[in-house]
Amino acid sequence: MRAVLQRVREASVSLDGREVAAIGPGLLVLLGVGQADTAEAARWLAGKVADLRIFEDTEGKMNRSVREAGGAVLVVSQFTLYADARKGRRPSFTGAAPPEAAVPLVRAFVEELEGRGLPVQEGVFGARMQVRLVNDGPVTILLDTAER
Repeated sequence: MRAVLQRVREASVSLDGREVAAIGPGLLVLLGVGQADTAEAARWLAGKVADLRIFEDTEGKMNRSVREAGGAVLVVSQFTLYADARKGRRPSFTGAAPPEAAVPLVRAFVEELEGRGLPVQEGVFGARMQVRLVNDGPVTILLDTAER
């Protein structure tokens, strides 16, 4: 699994001009599921997202997790994180898991975050969404379960 984390002041997802999910301060997580990903990868990644210390403490140092900071998480599935653009000019997405495999793993990831006490909002799987955010910092981090 691959995740792009963005520390945000606010983030939202709209579909056909209608807002379907929104959070205040917290993390926007763009989540990609690959062909070889497992429920264990979803658990590991959710734990990393929940506990990664990228929020400032009272001294201005990145020393608190999203949980410790009282933030929320907005999860948006994004198969394009598995784009392979090494050949030609059109990316290939063959590394991304098909929906029947990806949906349960996205769900497992979300449930693991919720089980850790985090409020979670979600985009709509497979939909063409508009994502709005105010990046705080900016802080943007890439996580990949293949590199654990």
